[in-house]
Amino acid sequence: QVQLVESGGGLVQPGGSLRLSCVASGSIFSIYTMGWYRQAPGKQRELVAAITRGGRTNYADFVKDRFTISGDNAMKTVYLQMNSLKPEDTAVYYCNLGQLGVVYWGQGTQVTVSS
Repeated sequence: QVQLVESGGGLVQPGGSLRLSCVASGSIFSIYTMGWYRQAPGKQRELVAAITRGGRTNYADFVKDRFTISGDNAMKTVYLQMNSLKPEDTAVYYCNLGQLGVVYWGQGTQVTVSS
């Protein structure tokens, strides 16, 4: 079993920044991918960014050049640095980990961008 705990969400003004963290624990093997998804009210959950154990990253077009995903050396903590935040970035942000065909999700952290 794998546990994921997100933190770092909150209220920020447009143009501001936040950094989300996700700590993974449990039965984690050497090859896996971690990512950040978000879900706004009335919308489907969508990929924001992902990172592989080898450090390869992938971003949704709507966050390129604004958000950066990274992980610590052990890849047990993944970060999402969010800059130049817009009101449309308001959503619950979820961390996930995929390995051996199984996907695990965290409980989510709320990000609200508003003046």
